[in-house]
Order: sequence, then C-alpha cells, then structure tokens
Amino acid sequence: MKNMQWAFFVLAATLAGTAWAEGNGSNGRLKAEMCEGCHGAAGNSETPIFPKLAGQNSGYLAKQLMDFREQKRADPTMNAIAAGLNDQDIADIAAYYAAQKIHSEPPVNTPLGKRLYLSGNPAAGVPACSACHGPDGSGNAPARYPALAGQHAAYIAKTLGDFKTQARANDANAVIRTIAAKLSTDEVNALADYIAGLPGKR
Repeated sequence: MKNMQWAFFVLAATLAGTAWAEGNGSNGRLKAEMCEGCHGAAGNSETPIFPKLAGQNSGYLAKQLMDFREQKRADPTMNAIAAGLNDQDIADIAAYYAAQKIHSEPPVNTPLGKRLYLSGNPAAGVPACSACHGPDGSGNAPARYPALAGQHAAYIAKTLGDFKTQARANDANAVIRTIAAKLSTDEVNALADYIAGLPGKR
C-alpha cells in the first residue's frame, strides 16, 4: 500500500508541474463542432460507448487530446482528428467542454461498487477511487485527475477494461493500469454502475 501511495504522490507532482496553454471557451465552442457527432451537443454523448466531455477538467481533456495527437493513446478516429489540432485549439476545446454541465445518470444501488469506490480493497492492494476522484466523483482539477460522475457506465467499464488489459497505457506511472489489473470483471462493472450515478459538483 505504501508503494501505491507513493505512486499517487509522484503522479500528482508530475501532472501539477505540466504547463498548458490557456484556453478560450468561446473560441472552443466553434472548434468543438466537429466533436458533436460522437460526443453530443455541449459534450453530452447519447451513445454509451462515447464519453461525455461536459464538465470534465480542462487539464485532463487537454492531456487526452495531446496524447491522441502524439499517438500515446491509440484510437484511429481520435488520432486522426487530434493530428490537425495545435496546442491552442486543444486548450480552447478543453476550456469549452469544462464549462458545460454534464447530464447526470440515475444512481444505481450497488454495495460492491460503493465499497470499492469509497474504501477500496486493502487486501488486494486496491486504493479507494475517491482518494483521487473525490467522494462525489468530481475529480481533482489541479492534479488533473478526471471527473467521473455522470459518465456512461458502459464507457467507464470499457476504460477500466482497457487499462486492465493495457490496451490503454497513457496513465502516468501506470497507476490506473496497476489498479485495474487487480479488479475482477464483476468489480469493474459494479464500480462503473456506482460511478455513473455519482452526483459530482452541483
């Protein structure tokens, strides 16, 4: 557990020291029009496998777009789209989506998901998700930990599955990959259901 806590500290220090361009949400609104086909109006995707972007921390969004652009995160569609964006475009799009309000999902009663999210599983070396993403799922903007509340459960489950199999590997210091590898399929699904129903910031 001490090694895991140290990894979280290193990750926070790494991300906190990363510089980003300042975004203009008004400019980002026009630049984000190309995103609406998959991510919906104002970033509220109606398709469960496409993530909602509304209300997401701008620093986290910017990092993901840069990782897509630099092929650090693999997705043929997103890699092609991000390839045409410069740093200011990315900052503007991130600022626009960060200012939007996410459409919440209905809460799901899942004791297993709640326990894992709030308390983790010390016996398996799984820390509480709430330590980085907040008890309400609103994330940690200064550390660029993503907001999770209100996200589609199917997308959360897919994301954890991708980290578990290392199909996705753009998490600093492999923190999420390490955690996801210790989760069973039932635990992944329970977490996804619980997270989707979190209130986030009101």
